[in-house]
Amino acid sequence: MHKRTKIKIAIFVLVVGMACMFTAVVTDHWAVLSPRVEKLNTTCEAAHFGLWRLCKKQIYISSENYVEGRGCGPISLPGDENCTYFGHFTPGQDTEIFEYKTQKEYNISAAAISIFCLGFMLLGSLCLLGSCTGKGKGRDYLLKPAGMFFAFAGICAFISLEVMRQSVKRMIESEDTIWINCQYSWSFACACSGFVLLFLTGITLVVLSMPQMPRNPWETCMDAEPDQVE
Repeated sequence: MHKRTKIKIAIFVLVVGMACMFTAVVTDHWAVLSPRVEKLNTTCEAAHFGLWRLCKKQIYISSENYVEGRGCGPISLPGDENCTYFGHFTPGQDTEIFEYKTQKEYNISAAAISIFCLGFMLLGSLCLLGSCTGKGKGRDYLLKPAGMFFAFAGICAFISLEVMRQSVKRMIESEDTIWINCQYSWSFACACSGFVLLFLTGITLVVLSMPQMPRNPWETCMDAEPDQVE
């Protein structure tokens, strides 16, 4: 396969990875929390949250949709939903007790690291744009920093995922919390996909931008002809 074709495939995969990561950052379905159901044929309050907001949903639990041990839900059942930003992102508002149970420092760290991830994605995109509009050696040269920026974005995505996972784990294990069950949702899956695609494709771009290996044993890397994209 020609080098230029490989780079086009890598760029397409990067676009998919960036879309997955951006979707994960702006949506509120990283985890779904369920409290214990005390009575049937009444409402209970489940919650789902992301990096910035908490959404609570009043769900009516009847004998038909009740599963023992699962708690309130599933979250897809109809009900009134109310979403609010976490108190540490809206200064001056009262902080709910929920935030203490999810470890406020963990949540802030995960959100901040996700911003770094988006920043690296932006820098990588600018380098790719310069590579696509450049000519000659400049095109290959910009692929190296682009690949490194996307690989760094993937690492930041992984750290954000792990911080969020530890936050939810500590909350569920706390004796003071009302939540008995936690399920990671589709926003978390988008972040996982973004991490894999960004990191692996970023490394691939770096490899593709490396100088061509010598064709003959007596050649050195400096003597070998440069392998241009076009």
